[in-house]
Amino acid sequence: MVQRRDIPPTMSQHGSMRPRSPSEALEPTRAPQRPRGGKIRQPSRVLSTVARVGSAIITLCVVVLVVTGGLALLLGHYYERPGPLTQARTVVIEKGAGRIEIAEQLESEGIISSRWAFVANHLLRNMMSGGKPVELKAGEYEIKAAASMRDVLELLGEGKSLLYKVTLPEGLTSQQIVERLLAEPNLSGEITQVPPEGSLLPDTYRVSKNMSRQELLDRMQKESAEFLAQAWEKRAPDLPVSTPREALILASIVEKETGQDDERQRVAAVFVNRLRKKMRLQSDPTIIYGIVGGRGSLGRPITRTDIDTKTDYNTYRINGLPPGPICNPGRATIEATLNPAATNDLYFVADGTGGHTFSETLTAHNAAVQNWRKIEKSQAAGQERTAGPGVAEVEDTPAAEGGIDPAASSAGLPVTPAAATAPAAKTSSIPLPVRKPKPPAN
Repeated sequence: MVQRRDIPPTMSQHGSMRPRSPSEALEPTRAPQRPRGGKIRQPSRVLSTVARVGSAIITLCVVVLVVTGGLALLLGHYYERPGPLTQARTVVIEKGAGRIEIAEQLESEGIISSRWAFVANHLLRNMMSGGKPVELKAGEYEIKAAASMRDVLELLGEGKSLLYKVTLPEGLTSQQIVERLLAEPNLSGEITQVPPEGSLLPDTYRVSKNMSRQELLDRMQKESAEFLAQAWEKRAPDLPVSTPREALILASIVEKETGQDDERQRVAAVFVNRLRKKMRLQSDPTIIYGIVGGRGSLGRPITRTDIDTKTDYNTYRINGLPPGPICNPGRATIEATLNPAATNDLYFVADGTGGHTFSETLTAHNAAVQNWRKIEKSQAAGQERTAGPGVAEVEDTPAAEGGIDPAASSAGLPVTPAAATAPAAKTSSIPLPVRKPKPPAN
């Protein structure tokens, strides 16, 4: 048997070691030995810990993103899809109700399908509002059929509740306005104090369900003050009133004297002319207010005793304006008072058609008075024929009870519109008797 000697490997042409045999070429090359004196480096524990923590944080962030994205898709699905309502209905959100309480109410009434989805969407909208959170407002709302959660949230956030009309006519006293508001079923809350006379602006106000009565009163006072200030800036020159309050007092008298839109400026001119001439205003509504105050209605005809009794408001017995308004005048009357007609009228009397006859002189006025007396007698005769037994006798009794006799020739009493033309003072279908004027007071 021939023994093989190890043949040393030969050098290749390029200087590399060539395997001595084909079998050696298939064997893996051994790693070179470590240099003598070299140290073995151990892996860093700090770097290893940091790597593990970083990996955990990245994994957690990915999980959070995935979960958040899933929840966002789920909330978006609830937020945008049609709601469970099959037909439109109204819902009343009480004042002071919180987010969760509102969501529970909406879910219980079948308006939304999930209270928690509603709350979550509301919170999300507030987070993305840029410092302007969406407040859910109280009120009565009409929810349409199949309204989505977005529709409901936007409706409550914008406060687009159903509105009701509350009409407060011109010429009411503050006490009468408070009584009307207390009887209004769509309002809530108590009124602790009657506002000052003349401080409320009569109008038709639109209110939401369960709006506070005091809140509406505050709104009426604010609008009254703002409108009076604006009208005062546009007043005519040389008026015999020096302050907005005096203008308001005069406007309240004009308001009670006529309800005709086309007469306001002319009625205002009569009182303005009287003030300029230092004449007493001699207005019947001021007598009534001096007796009953804010109650508004005397409940009977004015008597001679009423005229002769001096009160702070009886313009038959005091000079100039009374100390305060006798009602709450409207916008048109305030404007008419501050911009009266350019006339020389000093008198006016009812003409039988709902309006008045105006006169510059006492002679012309007396003729108008006589004409009114004929109309008054004709009205009384017509009522006697149609009203039935006893009615005409009742209408004719004021003179016997101390009232003003229609046939009396009482020189010295001015003629102003009958108090019956003011709704608050009307007590019968026959207007109060007309009186003759008094010459200018010294």
